[in-house]
Amino acid sequence: MVSGTHAAHDIEVTAESLQAELERLRIQKQSLERELAAVVAHLGSVQRALSTLETLMLPPYGEAAPAGPAAKTAAAERDEAATPVARRSRPASPEPADAPTPAGAGIDGQKKYGKLTEQIMEYFAAVGDVDVRARDVAAALGRDVDSGSINGVRSTLDRLVGASRIRRTGRGLYRAKR
Repeated sequence: MVSGTHAAHDIEVTAESLQAELERLRIQKQSLERELAAVVAHLGSVQRALSTLETLMLPPYGEAAPAGPAAKTAAAERDEAATPVARRSRPASPEPADAPTPAGAGIDGQKKYGKLTEQIMEYFAAVGDVDVRARDVAAALGRDVDSGSINGVRSTLDRLVGASRIRRTGRGLYRAKR
């Protein structure tokens, strides 16, 4: 009789543990999906920038373009390099990926994306010689909406420590270099 009660308790504890793990995995999945969407968006902006540069590199009017198999365009090489996974996981959008972005939207989005290192360095210059947590940096930069954004700030902080641009002063604490 006692062993049956003990077994039921073990099952209950295991079920609770699995429920907690399930919730943690759901949150991690959402975070990864957001990160993937950001990477896909950045990929699209880089592809558009390359296409624009390719048009600038076209030979002047009247000159012959190179011919033969070596004349494969960068756009064709990019299309061949694109993986089916990236194409499948692209979020559904009413506009095609190559559609021009509205005036200012691409520029502002691009300024926020890829400028995190500079924003962090400006933050450390402003706060001076104090220990700061990654969560505080993320909050100051408006990137504390979810764990994925905060982890992006943490990763950038770790890269800056590795590049000796800031220093780690304790577990989870960072400080500007003198």
